[in-house]
Amino acid sequence: MPWWKVILWLVGLAALFSLGIIVGHFAVPKEADQLAPQDLDQELLEAVMGQLDASRIQENLRELSLKPHMATTLRDENLVQLLLQRWQNPESGLDAAGEGVYEVLLSFPSREQPNTVRVVSSNGTTLFTSQHSETNLTGEQGDPEVVQPYAAYAPAGTPQGLLVYANRGSESDYAYLKDQGINLTGTIALTRYGGVGRGAKAVNGAKHGVAGLLVYTDPGDINDNLRFPNETFPHSWALPPSGVERGSYYEHFGDPKTPYFPATPSAFRLENADIQGFPPIPTQPISFEDAQKLLCEVNVTVHNRLELRNSSNVLGIIRGAVEPDRYVLYGNHRDSWVHGAVDPSSGTAVLLEISRVLGTLVKAGKWRPRRSIVFASWGAEEFGLIGSTEFTEEFFSKLQERGVAYINVDIAVFANATLRAQGTPPAQSVIFTAAKQVPAPGKSGLTVYDNWLQYYNRSSPAHGVIPSLGTLGSGSDYAAFVHFLGITSMDIAYTYDRSKTSARIYPTYHTAFDTFQYVESFLDPGFTSHRAVAQTVVNVLLRLSDSLLLPLNIGDYSETLRSFLQAAQDKLGPLLGQQSIDLGPLVSAVERFERAAAALDQRIETLRKNLSDPLKVRMVNDQLMLLERAFLNTRAFPEKYYYSHVLWAPRTSNVVTFPGLANAYDEAVKTPNDPSAWAKVKKQLSIAAMAVEGAAATLEPVDDL
Repeated sequence: MPWWKVILWLVGLAALFSLGIIVGHFAVPKEADQLAPQDLDQELLEAVMGQLDASRIQENLRELSLKPHMATTLRDENLVQLLLQRWQNPESGLDAAGEGVYEVLLSFPSREQPNTVRVVSSNGTTLFTSQHSETNLTGEQGDPEVVQPYAAYAPAGTPQGLLVYANRGSESDYAYLKDQGINLTGTIALTRYGGVGRGAKAVNGAKHGVAGLLVYTDPGDINDNLRFPNETFPHSWALPPSGVERGSYYEHFGDPKTPYFPATPSAFRLENADIQGFPPIPTQPISFEDAQKLLCEVNVTVHNRLELRNSSNVLGIIRGAVEPDRYVLYGNHRDSWVHGAVDPSSGTAVLLEISRVLGTLVKAGKWRPRRSIVFASWGAEEFGLIGSTEFTEEFFSKLQERGVAYINVDIAVFANATLRAQGTPPAQSVIFTAAKQVPAPGKSGLTVYDNWLQYYNRSSPAHGVIPSLGTLGSGSDYAAFVHFLGITSMDIAYTYDRSKTSARIYPTYHTAFDTFQYVESFLDPGFTSHRAVAQTVVNVLLRLSDSLLLPLNIGDYSETLRSFLQAAQDKLGPLLGQQSIDLGPLVSAVERFERAAAALDQRIETLRKNLSDPLKVRMVNDQLMLLERAFLNTRAFPEKYYYSHVLWAPRTSNVVTFPGLANAYDEAVKTPNDPSAWAKVKKQLSIAAMAVEGAAATLEPVDDL
């Protein structure tokens, strides 16, 4: 039996030892009676935050980033054992920890035949050959386990043709070239990172006949135009000229062979030829140093290969004392492209320190959470969020029934200026509350919240000026939790001051220069920002696991829905009216939701005055927990794997409203005389209205049909 099923079985078994309350609801193991918290212990929370040690986080990161640890490599497996050892430690470990293994399809370059880009003359003479590796500036880049730069899942091939510059490789970029009279058939497109996803650059190019794709990191996008060796790392945080960003070019997430199935031995697997979402043309990333040398005829040789490999998740659990069947999940991926000090090891270093402090309290018998806490180290994230997605597929039903929230900390520290948080609206208030309790790094005397407010803020009709909470796309392991499961999710990190740099991300992202020295020297000397992230995360974690009433503010969804509705009325309404498409049902749905949310808030305030009835508390908590699920519609976006959330699916439209409605509207505008296009708009309007109506019903009294 898989270890996770054993753990979940044990958690379920604990539910049998109730104290006369309903079985499966408030199962309190007898040995935990003295530890069962009735509500969040503020004194304990402060003590936990105080025990988080920046120097321990620093040493964690030093060890984690010592060697390259790409998914399924020997070093990756060594880190699996390190996590298991920490989480099974008799003095500071968790209640249980184990390994979940999936056989998944990954993509690797050939060691024997490196991928190559050559400039060739008309007679076939090679005039220039690209570098196969990055310059060894600090020793780490020369490690034999450093994988050569490549585009994961790009097909093998040797296209040769004239070079064309296609900007960011968007559909509009290629269309512009065609409008200028440039024949793209058989060409090699040179594009820069940013604008659209990696895989989309290849897909868009192939539609126009492009035979091969090159992608580079432009110093104007990431280095504030620093481009010379004496201006870049190790002299500053900027990317050296030879740096190359690796990455997955698969357009979906999860194991490519087993969409919607966990990649276990019994799972149905697609044939490789039937897999959707791989780039259709040979693709290779290069450095900006090489990009500026390319001209005329270019030959691209790619020897990538697909391999089935075993990839591991590591899971640990602290069993809840009162509600063990309610899970607060906290995860970070483990695998990197090279040393990965920032991505992802800064997050893993924080994860290990938080689990150490909480595990020590549990082992000493001083604390046990009200709800169960699940710690996760995901495998093969860099190839397409594979470990976390397979986990959500395998335990879909249990997680949908029992998952309270998911906290993701991928990159803990991009830089040391301010907090950056993303999440679904119910997570906003608990993040804000936590950030107000954490001192900001430095000597400002501000809290993390106040510091954040100075850097990034917005005006809220309900709350006034508040920090800006970003939305969740599909850039990290929260994707399956929010889009597939409908679990309230968030991602927390420290980042840089965008008024001082135009960098789209930290400059050494996915390169061989993302090292411990880079973090220690330029991103977070002293590791105070890492500690601030750890304190913020553990504060959120304990509030979600220990608070009697879940600290999820559903009223913040009212503001989001009202904003979406207003945008639809202002931007889409006039033309929809001409097509006899009425937004009235959506207006009614949003108004119903606002009433239901306000009424539930009132019931919660009344309940706070008398919390003696555990069933009433449980009933309200279930409404708060299940709200996010109500926005799922598995048929809303059939062409997109895993995307079911009607509010947060990918939106190609510039109108910030219900994504399905906005996208369908944009397509209909292109063919205004096509009735079928407007029928799709009507369908998406119905999907949005039904989701909001369903969410409102979730918040209304449970005995009100």
